[in-house]
Amino acid sequence: MKRTTLALLIVPVLVAGCTSTRHRAPVEERGALSRPPAVAVAPAAPASGVPAPDAAASAPAVDAAAPAAPGTYVIKPGDTLIRIGLETGQNWRDIARWNGLDNPNVLEVGQALRVVPPEPEPGMAVSQPVATATRPDTRPLPPAGAAASTPVAAPPAPAPAPVADGGMNWLWPASGPVLAGFDEARSKGLAIGGKAGDPVVAAADGRVVYAGSGLRGYGNLVIVKHDTTFLTAYAHNQALLVKEDQVVRRGQKIAEMGSSDAPRVQLHFEIRRQGKPVDPAKLLPAR
Repeated sequence: MKRTTLALLIVPVLVAGCTSTRHRAPVEERGALSRPPAVAVAPAAPASGVPAPDAAASAPAVDAAAPAAPGTYVIKPGDTLIRIGLETGQNWRDIARWNGLDNPNVLEVGQALRVVPPEPEPGMAVSQPVATATRPDTRPLPPAGAAASTPVAAPPAPAPAPVADGGMNWLWPASGPVLAGFDEARSKGLAIGGKAGDPVVAAADGRVVYAGSGLRGYGNLVIVKHDTTFLTAYAHNQALLVKEDQVVRRGQKIAEMGSSDAPRVQLHFEIRRQGKPVDPAKLLPAR
């Protein structure tokens, strides 16, 4: 009787212990799976492929004065490819091609653009000083066996004609008076007066890299690239007579003077050396 009672008491304890063990394990497992793993997610890059800037480098905080890496240009608010081309002395279409820009009208503030070609462009002459040839000695040789005479000094060679900066042969683009001189802070070129319709001519041989009215403040504008160093800009015209990629010659009529985007009829004329404005009056011939 005692053995039967003890057995009856042990069995419920064992059953209760087994039931409790089977209940706790699934609860702990569900609790572990319900907590998501801590994963650091990097911010996605924009569709353009340019790394996304952090909060401190957002568009309003771009430092326009920060130096760009050599051969690059950092886009500032209000920039267009035409203006960037003018500021860097390059064809805006080349800049678009070098940077793989599908839509040149969509630029991102703070984006760095390549503004130099990957390698020297074929067919583009580089400005170099004109070498002066040495004049040969044309004196006749003495007859054989003749005594050596005192050498006679050869007549001096004529002095070479002065060559303009960079070897360019500049020409005034218009015949009117100079209304305003060069001032890098206020005017990046010369203002030349005249009448509406007066001819505007190319100041040197080159190729048209822009002809249009897409650059605010310049009106109807022609930009001519002369070599890897110089380009010229002709603004405020009433009519443009050339197209982009057209080769022009020194003295060729490329536009008619006007007052587009200007308070009066005038030609705003710039010479830029590798994108930096220089005083045209120091390069153009004296009148």
